[in-house]
Amino acid sequence: MLLSASILSYYAKNAERFLATEVLEVDDGTARVESGPLGILFGVQPWNFPYYQLARFVAPNLMAGNVVMVKHSGSVPQCALAFEDLWRKAGAPSGLYTNLFLSYDQVNEVIDDQRVKGVALTGSSGAGKSVAARAGQNLKKSTMELGGSDPFIVLDDADVDKTLKWAMAAKMNNTGQSCVAGKRFIVDNSLADRFLTQFSDAMSGLEVGDPMDDATTLGPLSSEAALVALEEQVNTAVEAGAAVITGGKRLDRKGWFFAPTILTDIAPDNPAHRQEFFGPVALFFGAQDDDDAVRLANDSDFGLGCSIFTQDPQRGERLATRIESGMVFINHPTGTVADLPFGGIKMSGYGRELSAAGIHEFVNKKLIRVRPIDAPA
Repeated sequence: MLLSASILSYYAKNAERFLATEVLEVDDGTARVESGPLGILFGVQPWNFPYYQLARFVAPNLMAGNVVMVKHSGSVPQCALAFEDLWRKAGAPSGLYTNLFLSYDQVNEVIDDQRVKGVALTGSSGAGKSVAARAGQNLKKSTMELGGSDPFIVLDDADVDKTLKWAMAAKMNNTGQSCVAGKRFIVDNSLADRFLTQFSDAMSGLEVGDPMDDATTLGPLSSEAALVALEEQVNTAVEAGAAVITGGKRLDRKGWFFAPTILTDIAPDNPAHRQEFFGPVALFFGAQDDDDAVRLANDSDFGLGCSIFTQDPQRGERLATRIESGMVFINHPTGTVADLPFGGIKMSGYGRELSAAGIHEFVNKKLIRVRPIDAPA
């Protein structure tokens, strides 16, 4: 909630500066670029961070002068209603923010409506393909924040004990149900055995229980369907040759719980090598050296975030320039704050949210040029 509030406050304070008219230098007369709203925008948002996802879509676009309609996840209708109620209580005019309780089949009807001028989606790559295709058919601007298979790179000079704490935070953020959760752990071979042993012990030692209980460190997955899908992914990976270091199956208890899992020996032709595991499943790879770590990190269909751990930050920065992703964090898991741009490349989508970049996605950059009437043609 605090993160969501910080995003709203950030754009309230900075939007005017971000959207200020840009004066261009020209040989004669004047030229400027004004930023104006596009109109009605349509956002399709996921369940996993139900207020934050809304805040980062809505705040910049309302401050840019647009109107927003949102199809939130069917898993969190109460959050959608509560968020809309906040705007009403704040005095926003009717229609500035509107929830649309739609089926996925009805989404296309909204995108097709000529009054809608832009489309934003946060979700799976499959959903992104469908929504982006429909927006493209209608020649409408879109942004896509999709899945990720973020590499968590540990170089040979890393402090294993300190790095392990961040590895657990990266992997178990929201029980692994996060697009920027650490998913592929790429560790220099000189540290691989030690890291894997400690990582396995830490994963196995998580406390299963009610996510509302402060003592719980392993909560359930979002739905039975999510549990079944994750179990099928793991089983397929094992059938294709992956080894289970710990976990590997659903827990025998009430609820949609999956055991904290580490898979290794994942060959390039294993389906797991190309997939996103949305849950408490980590893929582990050993790297021969820095170049091999970069190769493994880039050998992915996704390109959202990446983190690199080393006691030499400049070394980490040199590798960061070679990583194919939208974000790279040195000595910290991929994260999000209001004033840093968020987004990816490849199957992780396109466009940016948050920071100044986020407010410029759905504005018209209008050039206004004035020249003397007797200027040469």
